[in-house]
Amino acid sequence: MHLYFNEGKDATEEFEDAGHSKSARELMEQYCIGELDPSPPISTKQHYSEKFMQLTKQYWAVPVTVVGISVVVGFLYLRKK
Repeated sequence: MHLYFNEGKDATEEFEDAGHSKSARELMEQYCIGELDPSPPISTKQHYSEKFMQLTKQYWAVPVTVVGISVVVGFLYLRKK
């Protein structure tokens, strides 16, 4: 019995190189969990950068409102002096 630990990567080549029998191939179908996504994984830094940009775009109204209120209050304060 062969065990393939390929760190979450495709182990097809290793399986084929071992020369498994037809019954082994049939047995393998019972344990096939799914297909691997061939696209490269995104880095954690890139992931957090994208999340930050989404949040920035989503919540732009809060900082704009704060700045707007600050300008009005500052203008009214200077006008009274």
